[in-house]
Amino acid sequence: MFESMNPDRMLTIKKWGYVLFWATMVPLVPFSAFVGVDNGTQDYWAWFLYFVIFGIIPVLDYIIGKDPSNPDEEVQVPTLTEEVIYRVFTILMGFVWIAVLFYAGHIFMTNDYGLLGKIGWIVSIGTVGGIIAINLGHELIHKDPKIENWMGGLLLSSVTYAGFKVEHVRGHHVHVSTPDDASSSRYNQGLYDFLPKAFVRNFKNAWALEKKYLERKGKKNISIHNELIWWYSISALFAVAFGVIWGWQGVVFFLGQSFFAALALEIINYIEHYGLHRRVNDNGRYERVTPAHSWNSNYLLTNIALFQLQRHSDHHAYAKRRYQVLRHYEESPQLPGGYAAMYVLALFPPLWKKVMNPRVEAYYEGEMDQLFRDAKRVNNIA
Repeated sequence: MFESMNPDRMLTIKKWGYVLFWATMVPLVPFSAFVGVDNGTQDYWAWFLYFVIFGIIPVLDYIIGKDPSNPDEEVQVPTLTEEVIYRVFTILMGFVWIAVLFYAGHIFMTNDYGLLGKIGWIVSIGTVGGIIAINLGHELIHKDPKIENWMGGLLLSSVTYAGFKVEHVRGHHVHVSTPDDASSSRYNQGLYDFLPKAFVRNFKNAWALEKKYLERKGKKNISIHNELIWWYSISALFAVAFGVIWGWQGVVFFLGQSFFAALALEIINYIEHYGLHRRVNDNGRYERVTPAHSWNSNYLLTNIALFQLQRHSDHHAYAKRRYQVLRHYEESPQLPGGYAAMYVLALFPPLWKKVMNPRVEAYYEGEMDQLFRDAKRVNNIA
């Protein structure tokens, strides 16, 4: 639909598309809370947001189509990078998420949900948290200005996943697409094998990386200098606040939505690098990260919804590039759908492997042996 559109017009559509998408999505939270209350179907409507994200959006993705346009590096990128509106919107959306989180806690406690409805509401809000809190947090923790970096930490704390702030930047971006990275899924690895390993390894890696960082600075690990202690303390304050306002069920809601937000993140991690690897050079080191080491997806709607996270190849090649100027690389490995569609596919490992394994094999024709390397076989990064 948009593939032949003038690039300048496409940039304008995307500029206001970020605002329009979330101006449409956020009101669906109170909508799904109130519809069905009068006729006793509220338990089913509690799942509405989850259905929209993983049912309606994948279909719209294919209808709306792709966005192959890239901003001009010499003229448009410098201007877009400095435009304040893009930064203001991400900060504003951070505060919107926190408001949504507390509002959702109120609905959880005041709606006459049965067990099905309570689970559905936690899953739905947690999934929204994965999109807003973690996805926006991911964008912001890569930025140097403290207001953005700290907002990223606050957003991650709101879903009790602060370790991502450390592990993602200092761990994942260093070891991506190697066996040493817990967030890079291996060829033929099923989602349900990947998830528990990713949760455990990433949590432990975050604390280990922070300890090494503080030791290099000559500071103690268990001290006020450890940022993970601060961010997890903020998560504890969120839990206390929910407990004070709504009792133990409020804490259950907060921890439940945190789990499903983190789950959404790790499923997306599984998708982003599945089966991809960095080749080993003659000197025994991994090659540098390039756009070839992440799956790219250029479906317009989910790119707008996720602040262009799907242009993941460019993000890994140039981690500090802002979301509005991330580029599409046609030569990168391409996913057959947007992240919402691929998320659903990943839940069914046999189908996932049937779709994705041939793509991995075609991409690495003649060097499949490298897909089965053991972790720690190569210790250095070029």
